[in-house]
Amino acid sequence: MTHTLVIIIMTVIVSLLAWQSPAFLNRLVFDPLMVKKGQIDRFITYGFIHAHGWHLFFNMFTLFFFGQAIERLYIAKFGYLGFLGFYVAAIIFSVLPDFIKSGNGHTRTVLLGASGGVSAVLFAFVLLAPWQLIYFFAVIPVPAIIFAILYVAYSIYAYKKGNDNIGHLAHMAGAVFGVVATIAIEPALLLHFIGELLNPKF
Repeated sequence: MTHTLVIIIMTVIVSLLAWQSPAFLNRLVFDPLMVKKGQIDRFITYGFIHAHGWHLFFNMFTLFFFGQAIERLYIAKFGYLGFLGFYVAAIIFSVLPDFIKSGNGHTRTVLLGASGGVSAVLFAFVLLAPWQLIYFFAVIPVPAIIFAILYVAYSIYAYKKGNDNIGHLAHMAGAVFGVVATIAIEPALLLHFIGELLNPKF
């Protein structure tokens, strides 16, 4: 069983349990005020629960299709727990901007979901295969690099507009982490990415 599949199973189970118990869900969400009181485990636990079925499905669907390629890279570099370490680090890093924005716990911005970690996986994949077709909403074929550009542009727009409850800042932070961390552990990927960009393949 791949590590990607293990993460998906864990996330589904924890999310289902959280939907049955509001108290359990509230204990796992990222709440800056509670983090400031010492519940630092929330930097990780929030990434394994979701608001509803579609939220869970979209994140796990994306992770399933792109996680295994990145998993092989990180396991080759760091051994058995390499990909898990990357994924957990992405979840932690992606929520840091919101934590800082909250005044390190002085205001309350509650977050949940694996989107930051999934964004890291997706953008790391873009480095490997920028022209690989991604099926947006499982229907519309879009090259990975085009999807990445649109994703970032929309996230910036939606974050500035600020009229929804989606963690766009976490999405962007996760994307940055995925790219920077992957290039840091495999610098040759930067030249590979540039070479792929200059030779479009559809």
